[in-house]
Amino acid sequence: MFKTSKIFFCFLVLFVLVWQVPACYNFFMAKSVDTPFTLYSSIAGEFATLQVDEDKKMQYRDASGREYTEEQFDSILPTFYYRQLITDGRFPDTICGRAVTPRGIQLSNFNMRISPLDLNKPRLGIQQMLESMSGRVDLELPDDVFRITPEGMEFVKMETNAIDHEKSARFTQMMKQKGFLFPAANISGNPTDRKEYDEGYVMLDAAGKLFHVKQTVGRPYVRAISLPEGMTPEHLFITEFPSRKWLCFLTDTEGHLWVVERESYAVRRTEIPPFIPEEQSMLIIGNMFDWTVKVNRGTSECYYAISAQDYTLIDSMSYQTPSHTLPGLSFTSTKDKFVKPRIVR
Repeated sequence: MFKTSKIFFCFLVLFVLVWQVPACYNFFMAKSVDTPFTLYSSIAGEFATLQVDEDKKMQYRDASGREYTEEQFDSILPTFYYRQLITDGRFPDTICGRAVTPRGIQLSNFNMRISPLDLNKPRLGIQQMLESMSGRVDLELPDDVFRITPEGMEFVKMETNAIDHEKSARFTQMMKQKGFLFPAANISGNPTDRKEYDEGYVMLDAAGKLFHVKQTVGRPYVRAISLPEGMTPEHLFITEFPSRKWLCFLTDTEGHLWVVERESYAVRRTEIPPFIPEEQSMLIIGNMFDWTVKVNRGTSECYYAISAQDYTLIDSMSYQTPSHTLPGLSFTSTKDKFVKPRIVR
């Protein structure tokens, strides 16, 4: 008995050491990696960076090393600093030969973040369908929720917890008529009234086909979206940006980023190199001329500039972000919300 207890105690001590020693080392030895704030400038024709130097002074440069004053830096990034330019009375009439207005800049600007934490978290499977054409300026949350089962789309009244069979049948029948094969493999929407308009949901059916589903004047709107040959979508991200130019972004099984244009439903691939959405985060800062895309690839922070018109690659650069993490045991991760043992490398 004593021998068994001693073996168990030694095993417990070893387990705690494997768990806590790397965790303590990583906590005390961790150093912040200060990469410059970076955006592509269509005026300068290259990336522009902002960084605080050792003397706590702001340094404004471009990728070629040219230095700028703060006012000059505002001017080479006019879509990002347009409010400052308006305040200074320096907002231009044209940018890159194109007539612009502050309202046009505001509508075309957007930010989009794709995070492993959002993709790897548990899914509830219950959603709300807003009315996309209520006739009112402000959106309103519905009094029901829906879920997608192997049999169809099922709406449930929240007050009584009773199934709305009539509404469920309308949506299910329309989706089946458009070729939707239940159940849904993936679904993306933004069920909140804190936005300018509602586009409902984009869904992948059981056969991997893409659909747009929303509610219009109480009736179902369902549109099948044709996909390029050989393209297999995996993750969906509805946009609902102020410009209303895009319906959603999506990634395929090879890690390419695609966009679905709202008016034509055209599915077009961007020239951003493939990434792994479940492990690597992506940030897009876009305007009417170009998008700056940042992808964290573990040991490097990669930046890509693509055209806002045809999504072709304009330029790229990267910063090295070396990791000094000691491998060990951990129970949590920044990539998901599950508590389970895992080896951190």
